[in-house]
Amino acid sequence: MDHLNPTQREALSQLQAITAGSDAEVTLSVLESVDWDVQKAAELIFDGPPPQSSNAPVSPEGTEHTRTIMEELAIDDSQQGIDVDRSWRPNGGTHRVSSPRKGLRHFNKYHSQPNTSIWNSLLSFFSLPFHVLSNTIRFLFGILRISIPSLHFTGLHNYRSVRTGPSDHRSVTDRWVRSLEEETGALSVSSRTPSGISASGAEAGPSSIISRTGYASDELFEEGRKVLPDFFLGSYEDVLNVCQREGRVACIVLVSEEHDDVPEFKRSTLTDPALVKALHDGNFVIWGGDVRDRDAWSAAQKLQATTYPFVAFIALQPRRNHSHTPTPSQSVASPTLTVLSRHQGRSVPDTAPTSAATLLNHLSQQLLPRVTPFLERFKASIRERERDRMLREEQDRAFQDSARRDRERIEARIAAEKAEKERLEREREQAKKEEERAALEREKQAKKDEDRMEWRRWMRRDVVRAEPQSQDQGRGKKGGLRLAIRLPQNERAIRYFTREDTLTQLYAYVDTMLIPPTCSPSGDPKQPPGVATGSVQVLEEHVSRQLEGVDAWWGFKLALAYPRQEIRWEAGKKLCDVDGLGDGGQLVVELVHNSRKVSVPSSTVGNNGNGDDGYDTESDEE
Repeated sequence: MDHLNPTQREALSQLQAITAGSDAEVTLSVLESVDWDVQKAAELIFDGPPPQSSNAPVSPEGTEHTRTIMEELAIDDSQQGIDVDRSWRPNGGTHRVSSPRKGLRHFNKYHSQPNTSIWNSLLSFFSLPFHVLSNTIRFLFGILRISIPSLHFTGLHNYRSVRTGPSDHRSVTDRWVRSLEEETGALSVSSRTPSGISASGAEAGPSSIISRTGYASDELFEEGRKVLPDFFLGSYEDVLNVCQREGRVACIVLVSEEHDDVPEFKRSTLTDPALVKALHDGNFVIWGGDVRDRDAWSAAQKLQATTYPFVAFIALQPRRNHSHTPTPSQSVASPTLTVLSRHQGRSVPDTAPTSAATLLNHLSQQLLPRVTPFLERFKASIRERERDRMLREEQDRAFQDSARRDRERIEARIAAEKAEKERLEREREQAKKEEERAALEREKQAKKDEDRMEWRRWMRRDVVRAEPQSQDQGRGKKGGLRLAIRLPQNERAIRYFTREDTLTQLYAYVDTMLIPPTCSPSGDPKQPPGVATGSVQVLEEHVSRQLEGVDAWWGFKLALAYPRQEIRWEAGKKLCDVDGLGDGGQLVVELVHNSRKVSVPSSTVGNNGNGDDGYDTESDEE
């Protein structure tokens, strides 16, 4: 297409749009033949070209061209190809035109037909009213089931009346079948079955295979009712595709209302029970139409029907190879569609070409014995290929399932390893964080313990007063307070306090009992940690500010031994004001929150380190 100029390309596009996207090569050939005149090309395609002059010289190339066409379209028992190269393919694909010039010859069939002269065209025009009147009378008498001879005019052979209604192939064929049922008073075989009209698909129409499953053929035809074959609802090309794909025999029925023999053919041949049963039992693909419709007219041109009614049988047959005899495997591997026979003309009497008896005899004696063995081998090869295909699909599915399971196992193992690795990594990170946190806590606790020990040593230096002299140790309101303190190590310390001493000094004394012996008093600090000047008031303020609480800072509690009574620390409270300590007493030290226990050497306990609490008993007085 690159060699075309813009004007030629535009003409090609216009003609393709008019012809609904026909083959580009064929359209190009038609345009070249009319010097790129789009109007003439359209008339050539749809109405046929003007007749050639009889005195025009015929070139050798034209002679060879005509001979090729006749060889291609010679329809007999040896003809193959059906005007197109329909080499069989397993997928049942559409046919391909043998060459671009073959498609052009489809439009040029009228070159050799004399009825395309201008006189016949004029006669066809003037016979139009008679044609309308003839069809009206035939329709009325057909409804009344009255047989009348058809009105036939010579010029009507070239006249193709416009058919209104749906233009798709299925609707056109269905309309023709309904008209046939109304004219003959018969119904299709599938309409007689209990399940109604069966269809093999949206494009295929009634299927004889499905119709046989719901109703026995013998019972159907023994009823004595008129029946018609199950016509395939689709296009002529669809029928050929079914023959290629399923290995079935096609029966093509073409009629023309302008022929006198057509009504009798419809009533006698198409409704003959024996013929319909034979076609039904033989699983034929039956297709028909009126040549006034475009698809039927195209089929008539391809099959070179010259008179009507017309019946042709088409099926796959092995390719003929004159060089050697093909083996059965070779013939099955590359079959081609072949026109097995054609029958046209009158249907009465019984010896007529299109009578039911003639067609039945032809089917039983010639056609079926000839094509059945090959078609059975072909169907067996189809079934074998289908089994192989299903086996391959099953193997592929099994392989894919196995690969999928292996992949899932590998992915699961990888995911598990990754999850385990991530878990270990998280545990290591957590352990590291815990270790860092514990180290920080230990560091903080060590610093806190160090500061706490500094406070103890400072309290030993400045807070804990010297024990009163012996003359001040007497009992009574003016004397000192004698306290026996039991330490957590089950050791006791006896200490005299003045009545003016406070709970802070008592707690400070007990706290100093927890200082290790290694810490010499000579090294006690003069000031507590973090404080410029130390005093009892500073200590009390410091203890009161502790967020963890007073008991937590001191690390212990004091309580009277009997009756047990806790003595809680209060800032500035004197010992004489504490209930239970007015005359002294025995105290017990209880550690808080598992505080670190410090062993107190007996040398630091006091004068009565032998365990004597210094209290007088009755035995002592004796």
